[in-house]
Amino acid sequence: MFTIISAGIAPGFALLSYFYLKDEYEKEPLKEVFRIFLLGLIMVFPIMFIQYVLEKEQVLLLDSVKAFTTGFLEEFFKWFIIYFTIYKSMEFDEHYDGIVYGVSISLGFATAENILYLLGNGIKYAIGRAILPVSSHALFGVIMGYYIGKAKFMKRDEHHPWMFYSLVFPILLHSLYDYILLKEKVWLMIIIPFMVFLWWLALRKVKKAKHSQLQYGKTTDIFYHDSSG
Repeated sequence: MFTIISAGIAPGFALLSYFYLKDEYEKEPLKEVFRIFLLGLIMVFPIMFIQYVLEKEQVLLLDSVKAFTTGFLEEFFKWFIIYFTIYKSMEFDEHYDGIVYGVSISLGFATAENILYLLGNGIKYAIGRAILPVSSHALFGVIMGYYIGKAKFMKRDEHHPWMFYSLVFPILLHSLYDYILLKEKVWLMIIIPFMVFLWWLALRKVKKAKHSQLQYGKTTDIFYHDSSG
C-alpha cells in the first residue's frame, strides 16, 4: 500500500517541483501552491461522480463525446477553482504565477487520479501513467496558467480573450489526448508525437512567461502590451 501511494504521488511532486523552480524571479508561497494542489486533489471526487452518472445514463457512448466531456469537465473545474480562489489574490502578481497555479491544481487532480488507478490496477502501471496521464495534466496546466497569467495583467477591456483561451485551449488539447487513447489500435503511434508536441508547446509558454517577467519585473499594476499568443 505504501509503495503504491508513493508511486502515485512521486511523479506529481516531481513535475510540480520542476515547474515551481522554473520561477527564477519571485517564487510563490509554498502554502498557496500546496493549497491549490489540495483543491485539485479533492476535485477528483465530484468529477468522478458526474462521469459515473453520465455513463450510467449512457450519455458517453461515442468516443468523441466521451473524450470531449472528460476534457471539458476536468479543465473547466480546474479553471473555475483557479479563477475563484487565487486569480484575484495579491500573491498572484507575476505572469509566471499563472503557470505555477495551473500546474498545481492540475497535478493535484492527476495525483489523486493516479493513486486511485494504481490501487485498483497495480504498481506495474506506475511508469506509464507518470509519462502519459500525470505529465499531460501538468502540460495542460501550463497552457491554462500561461493564458490566465496573460489575462491577469491586461487592461480590463483586453483580458477577456485571454481568459477564453485559458479555458478553450486546455479543453481542446485534453479532449484530443483522450480521443487518441480511446483509439486502441493506433493510439501508441499517435500519442508519442502528440506528447512531444505538448512538451514543446508548454516549454515555449514557460519561456515566454519568464521573458515577460524579466522584461516587466513585478507586474502588480503593470499591464502587458505584448499581444502575441
